[in-house]
Amino acid sequence: MKRTAAGVGAFVILSALAAVRYTGADEPRRNELTFSDGVGVERTITTEESFDFDNPFFQDLGTNGRSCLTCHQPDQAWTVTPPRIRERFESTGGLDPIFRNNDGSNCEGADISTLGKRRDAFSLLLNKGLIRIGLPVPVKAEFTIEYVDDPYQCGTPVSQGSMYRRPLPSTNLGFLSTVMWDGRETVKGQAISADLETQANDATTGHAQGAPISLMQAKEIVKFELGLFTAQTNIHGAGSLSADGAHGGPGALSSQTFCIGINDPLNLLPIMPGACATSSGGLNPEVFTIFKAWEHESPGRRAIARGEALFNTRAFVIDNVGGLNGGTGDPIPGSFNGSCTVCHDTPNAGNHSISMPLNLGLTDAARRTPDLPLFHLRNRTTQETIATTDPGRAMVTGKWSDVGKFKGPVLRALAARAPYFHNGAAATLEEVVDFYDTRFHIGLTRQEKTDLVAFLNAL
Repeated sequence: MKRTAAGVGAFVILSALAAVRYTGADEPRRNELTFSDGVGVERTITTEESFDFDNPFFQDLGTNGRSCLTCHQPDQAWTVTPPRIRERFESTGGLDPIFRNNDGSNCEGADISTLGKRRDAFSLLLNKGLIRIGLPVPVKAEFTIEYVDDPYQCGTPVSQGSMYRRPLPSTNLGFLSTVMWDGRETVKGQAISADLETQANDATTGHAQGAPISLMQAKEIVKFELGLFTAQTNIHGAGSLSADGAHGGPGALSSQTFCIGINDPLNLLPIMPGACATSSGGLNPEVFTIFKAWEHESPGRRAIARGEALFNTRAFVIDNVGGLNGGTGDPIPGSFNGSCTVCHDTPNAGNHSISMPLNLGLTDAARRTPDLPLFHLRNRTTQETIATTDPGRAMVTGKWSDVGKFKGPVLRALAARAPYFHNGAAATLEEVVDFYDTRFHIGLTRQEKTDLVAFLNAL
C-alpha cells in the first residue's frame, strides 16, 4: 500500500492553525479546525470525536501524488482558492500535485517542461481556481459541437468538450440534493451517500489517475465528508456569530434539520432515500433565521440582520430561468415574483432542496471572458444554434434544453472560498450580488448591496 498523505495533510492543517489568533472562547478542540479568512474566522467541526487524518480522504490512492486533500483544503472551506494555489505554485515551482496535466492544465498534455511554461499551462487554475473537466458529447445527443473558439488551441475534437469549473466544497454535504455542478454523479432514486461513493471512486480514477478504490475506502471517505460542517464563526465588526441570540457557526448548522424536498417551492417529493417523509407544503420564504435576533444590535450586526431579511423577502420578477420557467417543459409557465429563497430554499443552508439544475445565463456568449472557450452548438432537429462557454448539464443528458444548466451550491462558508459560480466568474461576493441585481433587474440600493454582502460573508 502507498504511504498515506495523512502526515502531510496534518502538517498543512496544523501549520495553518498556528497562524490563527484565538480568544479564550474560541480555543480549538479535537473535533474543530479554525482558520482566519478575509472577513474573520471560519470553522469546521466533525461529528466524530476528532478528525481522522488516516482516513483515505488524506491518502495518495492514485499515481500522480494527489489525494482528496489536494483540491479540498480545510482552510479554504474544503475547496481551493487562487491565492493559496499561487502560493503552492511559487513554493514548489509548479510541481505541487495540484499541477498535473490530466486536468489541472488548460490543455491536456500541455508543455510543462519549464517554470514559465508551467505558469502559462496552469493559468486558469492559478487565476480562477478552475479544473478542466473533459466530457464527450453524449451518444444520441440532441446537439453537436460545430466548433470551439478556444483561446488555448488545445486541439480537442468537436466530439468532446473541455470545460473549466471550480472544485465544489467537500463539507456540508449532508445538505446536498445533487452531486457535481452538472449532476453527473447523481443517479435518480439513489441515496446521495451512494452518489458520493461513486464520486470518490471517479475522483481517484480521474483526478488522481489511480485504479478503482474499494467500496470500503469509498464509504470511509464519504463518512468523513458527511461528518464535516463548515461555517463562518466570527466577523470583523460583529464578533462571534453565535452571540446574543444569533445561531451562526458550524455547531448550529450541524443540528439543522434537512431532508430532500424540504421547503421546496414546487412542493415536489422525490422518491429516494433521504427524501422528506411528507410534503412541507411549499415554500416558506423565511429560509434563513440565523441572525434575526440582531435587528437591534451593533451597526455591524444590524447590517447582517438586514441582509438576511433582504435575502428572504426582497421580491423581484423571476423570469426566463431555464429549468424553472425558461421554456416549454419547465414547471412554471411565465414570470412570477419571488425572492432569493425561491431557488435557495433549504433552511439555513441555502441550496436547492431537490435536484433541479437551472440556467441563469452565466454561460451566455455575452458574458464570456477571453480566458474561456466558446462552444458553438447546433440542434440536430431544428438547426438552432447556441454559443456558450459551458454546455453544463447538456453534456450529461444530451438534451438541448439542458444547455447552460448547473446546480446551485450550499451557501455556507462563502467568505473563505472565492471566486464564485461554477466558472469563477465572480471574484467577490460584491460581484455575485451585482450579477443577480442586473440579471433580475432588482434595483438594489448601495446600502442593500452592502447589507446582502455582510449577510453572505457571515454564512
